[in-house]
Amino acid sequence: MKPLILTLALVALLLPPAARAEAPFPVVPVAVTDWKAVYGRVEAKDRIPARARLGGTLVDLTVAEGETVTAGQPLGRIVDEKLVFQLGAIDAQLQALGSQLANAQAELARGEELLARGVSTAQRLDALRTQVDVLTNQIAAQQAERQVVEQQAAEGTVLAPIAGRVLEVPVAKGAVVMPGEVVATLGGGGFFLRLAVPERHAATLREGDAIGIETAAGLTQGRLVKVYPLIENGRVVADVEVEALDAAFVDARVLVRLPMGQRQVIAVPAGALHTRAGLDFVVVEAGGARLDRAVVPGSHHLIEGADMVEIVTGLVAGDVVITDER
Repeated sequence: MKPLILTLALVALLLPPAARAEAPFPVVPVAVTDWKAVYGRVEAKDRIPARARLGGTLVDLTVAEGETVTAGQPLGRIVDEKLVFQLGAIDAQLQALGSQLANAQAELARGEELLARGVSTAQRLDALRTQVDVLTNQIAAQQAERQVVEQQAAEGTVLAPIAGRVLEVPVAKGAVVMPGEVVATLGGGGFFLRLAVPERHAATLREGDAIGIETAAGLTQGRLVKVYPLIENGRVVADVEVEALDAAFVDARVLVRLPMGQRQVIAVPAGALHTRAGLDFVVVEAGGARLDRAVVPGSHHLIEGADMVEIVTGLVAGDVVITDER
């Protein structure tokens, strides 16, 4: 049995190509997309700095680069020692005004008693009432000023403006910061790819176009969602939305393939090409005969799920190429 199997296998190998399963392939022009490779950067949709609202010393810093925070979460605390002294001065003034008010209220009570006896005058009583009102209002003003200072001290807590990831912390614990200085930069709202394309390709960019993206896991696709009208430094800025984008490193460069337009090409299945002595051939059927024709192949294209090879020269529309179905 084994010698018979070996004999059949040897006969199959020695059969000429015409005896194998073959299929004609009529050559027709097909449309292919020209792609341009550019680099895009991974960016956050919202990139907002958390700023200091108070000048002073950063006594506490609770976040570092790469951490995830929620909106309103405390990131650090700034202390201005002058506010402590201001509060002490206001408290001393309140104590003094309180003592003066107590004395003025006692004088008013005596003045009312004397007026009831007919010893004092109504004018004197009005002056005592006015003094009590003045001291009461002064105490209210000092209390309001104390609330302002307390609010300033409370603004020393730096809060996260949005939920997201901490991208940068340019200060360190113990540093002296000024009002408005950035304590941390946060990125949130999701991540996308931002492209900067030469302006000569601006007319070929269309919102909604499929974009090829090369990642470590292989080729994936994104969608062009925004093309900005402002051209800066000879480049057009565009945003690409990608599902499950790897945002482990913000501002990382990712290779992107942009569609630059379509053109008509002659393409044949990759299996139709045969290489001999450094030359590429295809089998062409013409007038009932089959001939080997030398061709110059180009790049590979994936057309309707099949691997097709562009033929630069050697074939024209209408030729019939014989392909092996092996």
